[in-house]
Amino acid sequence: MYGPKLNQCGRRSRGQAATELALGVSGLLMLMFVIADFGRAIYAYNFVSYSAREATRYAAVHGSGSPSPVSSANQDPLKNVVKNEANGLDSTALTITPTWSPDNKPGSVVTVQVRYNFKPVGLFLPSTTVPLSASSQMVIMH
Repeated sequence: MYGPKLNQCGRRSRGQAATELALGVSGLLMLMFVIADFGRAIYAYNFVSYSAREATRYAAVHGSGSPSPVSSANQDPLKNVVKNEANGLDSTALTITPTWSPDNKPGSVVTVQVRYNFKPVGLFLPSTTVPLSASSQMVIMH
């Protein structure tokens, strides 16, 4: 009466529960990694959109009439604005491309495009990158 449990064929079935638990837990862990990666991708895209808008604002305020103007020859302050806000992201994977039409004088249009190569941590595709990009444009005020 108090021996090992037997299945219908009279064999022991001790390892069946452990196998089912291992399969169930591994599937749950994979699902959790996918959800976490999806959340990271949404965070990265939100940052790309926000930083494009903020960089465009910075360029619009710092036109040729500003004490510290930003132009095609002096893009470093604009790029530093974006890279300083890249918390939790790889700042080397960011590409910031500002363009002025026709120049950086008041009344001209500035467009900033921000690109980021998102690398998922997922177990399935370790060498895959997902390109995220956003652009914004404003009229230069100063």
